[in-house]
Order: sequence, then C-alpha cells, then structure tokens
Amino acid sequence: MGLYKTKSKHYIDTYYQITIINIFILSLITSSSMASSSSSVDFSTAILIRVDQSGKGDFNNIQEAIDSIPPNLNNSQLYFIWVKPGVYREKVVIPADKPYITLSGTKASTTVLIWSDGEDILESPTLTVFASDFVCRFLTIQNKFGTAGQAVALRVAADNAAFYGCVITSYQDTLLDDNGNHYFKNCYIEGATDFICGSASSLYEKCHLHSLSPNNGSMTAQMRSSATDKSGFSFLGCKLTGTGSTYLGRPWGAYSRVVFAYSFFSDVVAPQGWNEWGDSSKNNTVYYGEYKCYGPGADRRERVKWSKQLSDEEATVFMSKDFIGGKDWLRPAPSHFKAALKSNPKE
Repeated sequence: MGLYKTKSKHYIDTYYQITIINIFILSLITSSSMASSSSSVDFSTAILIRVDQSGKGDFNNIQEAIDSIPPNLNNSQLYFIWVKPGVYREKVVIPADKPYITLSGTKASTTVLIWSDGEDILESPTLTVFASDFVCRFLTIQNKFGTAGQAVALRVAADNAAFYGCVITSYQDTLLDDNGNHYFKNCYIEGATDFICGSASSLYEKCHLHSLSPNNGSMTAQMRSSATDKSGFSFLGCKLTGTGSTYLGRPWGAYSRVVFAYSFFSDVVAPQGWNEWGDSSKNNTVYYGEYKCYGPGADRRERVKWSKQLSDEEATVFMSKDFIGGKDWLRPAPSHFKAALKSNPKE
C-alpha cells in the first residue's frame, strides 16, 4: 500500500476535506456542552506552535515541537501544535508529563505522519501518546511496515484522548487502543488483522473501518480481563467496508466487550460475525453486541449464538459519551492563541 493510497481513497478525500478553520466553528458549537477536567486550565486560549517543513514555522518536524514544550503536570497551560501540509517521516512520542496538547494537521489528506516499523507491538507505533488530555485533529498517521507482522500506527496509552477527522492506517494492529478513556469521531481506520485492539474504553462515532484482509480478518481485538472491568469498544453510526472477509471482532481478553450500533455493514462482514480465536471457553464471558445495524453484512441469521442482538435498554449505555465519561473531559477547541515565548531554535 503506497503513501495514503487505500481502497477507499475517494471516500477519504471527500470525507476529510476539513481545514483548520473548522476548529473554530467546532469550538463555538461545543463550548456550551463540554466540561473541562481541570478548573486550572483556560481552555479558550492555547500557546500556538507551528510546524512547517518549508522553514516558515517554529519547527521543521513534529517531535521538535513537542520537545519544546516544558513539563506541564500542574495542568496550567494548553498547547496547540499546528502542522502545515507535508509528509513528516518520523516517529513521534507525547511524553506523560506533557498533558493538554492538541496536535492538528491542516487536513488529513495533505498532512501525513509516516514511519515504517514492525513486529513489536509496543515499539512499532508511528505515534505514541502517553500524556493525558491529548487531542489530535485532521492528521494521517501511517505505519508502512507492511504485512509481515504487528505494525502499529497509533498507540494511545493515556486517559482522556480524543481524535477528530484522522486517518489511521497499517495492516496488523493498526490502532493499539491501549488504556484509558478515548473518543474517535469522523476517523478512517484501515487494516487487516485486529486493527483496533487493546483494553481501553473507547467510543467511535461516525468512523469508517476498512478491512484489507483477504479472508478471516478481524476488525477488533478488545482485551477486557474481568466482568467488573469497565473497558470496551463502542461503535456508533460507523461504516464498515473492505475487501475479502472479516469478523467484527475476536477476544484478546476473556471478557472482551465490543458493541456496534446504528452502523452500516457491507458484505465484507462474515456471516458468523464474531470469532472465538480458538478458545471456546471465552464464549460464555465475552460481550459482543449489535444494535439496529444495517446493510448486507448485518444479517444475523448465521451469527454465532454467543453474540447478542441488544435490546433498547441494553444498547443505551453504549450510545452516549457517558460510556467514556466524556462529559467530564471532552473539551472545545481553543478560540484564542498566543505565541510561544521560546525563540525559534533555527535562528
């Protein structure tokens, strides 16, 4: 798969033509309904850092911009890194002591973060997030390692992270949704094997999942480990497409929990729907549910008996931001910006 070439390129280009101007529109729409998780942060104002490969920004690459931000564990300052269009070939890490960073491309089709690393699920990610209260917008995140093994494009190992209008692509374990509460909206996620995996509590709203698996792939591998564990993946109003065939999910953990609601399933979804991953003992403990999904792949007549057709009452808990505690931490985009005090290191 070449740089930003997918089976659904036309869909991506038309769906994600979102510029940074939309950030300010979103701010006005959401500011009245989203609460902050810390009263010490002014969410209306951010320090602006510009990344531009042409040399006209504050930094030429993304990691340099992140490294310039001082440790911020007192939660006193919001940072907004604006990445100008370009292909940024680097691995990026957001350290745990730098919360409240927003990383924003200009639009996902022209702002691309790319690397090629594989086989180790924890070491391979192109972008790794360890800091809480991280936001990513309008960015393509890609691992070009190929089909030879685990190759994570994005690892999210922190609480309260949100992704808007992003494109996340690889082949195996594309998105390691590791731990914490996370929100994905209007994102395109592509892969073949377990390409959304981990033990996080995440809500995916209006996302497009595209499978590259020729046969018997799996879109999810959720890792919930006990009946009291609150983690799980909820997909609300999503679109599932692809080539070959794929399962909706298989259990990485014995109590794996995944729900699809109001989502379109193309015929790429296998009639059985779900896979036990060679261990039938998990059939009694997993929680795999579907609610008012539609399309040729949504026919449940051949579904495995241990999956659920959810009732209205059962589905309700998975269909709002309360599932991830989002009303307490999802924040509006900043509406005011100020320059960083640090001078341009290139000067």
